[in-house]
Amino acid sequence: MKKIIASLVAAAAVALPALSDPLKDNQFNTMHSLGCMLLRECTDEVYKVKSITSVSSEYPDIDYSIVADEFDSMLLALEQVGVGVFLADSKYFPFGQRGVYHTVGNNFFLNKEYMGSTAYLMQVMRHEGWHAAQDCMAGTIDNSLIAIIKPEDEVPMIWRVLAERTYPENAVPWEAEAQWAGRTENMTMNALAACAGGAMWEVYDPTPLTRKYLVDFGYIKE
Repeated sequence: MKKIIASLVAAAAVALPALSDPLKDNQFNTMHSLGCMLLRECTDEVYKVKSITSVSSEYPDIDYSIVADEFDSMLLALEQVGVGVFLADSKYFPFGQRGVYHTVGNNFFLNKEYMGSTAYLMQVMRHEGWHAAQDCMAGTIDNSLIAIIKPEDEVPMIWRVLAERTYPENAVPWEAEAQWAGRTENMTMNALAACAGGAMWEVYDPTPLTRKYLVDFGYIKE
């Protein structure tokens, strides 16, 4: 199972203590710089998101109030299950990548270059948040596995086709439903709430393969 799910995917932001990034100029906007950020070895201009205000304070001309409730609800659920959300300088991301979730570190990162749009912000927040919910579906946030949440035949064809055109074949089942969630209001919020409430497998019936895994490893009973 992939350990990095990416696109290949307070009153203000609080700065984390950081020294200069251990990267040379020609190493930014590469997979190397992305990995450095994911491993929390590069923290310059990477800020913990505490609420929608952490984002909106960076873009004073944009009205984020229309997405505040859903955003903050997702953020609260993510915090409850131990997932951190960060707003990061675009220098760490390969060109065109808007966000990434790291199943090992249990953090996800939003590319600041794109978050000045409420549409992009919510698409990325929902998409990467869905990957966190997939992490939860696979037993626990604390492992490095993910599992699909919806039966594959329930995913609208438009999102599966988009995933097939965008991602490697072996990532399509996970990315197709994340594409769907990324463009569906409250879909990710509800999944994260189920995860945070300890009811993931009650709200979402595991697929047969996932159920077998969960039973084999003692997460649920047959």
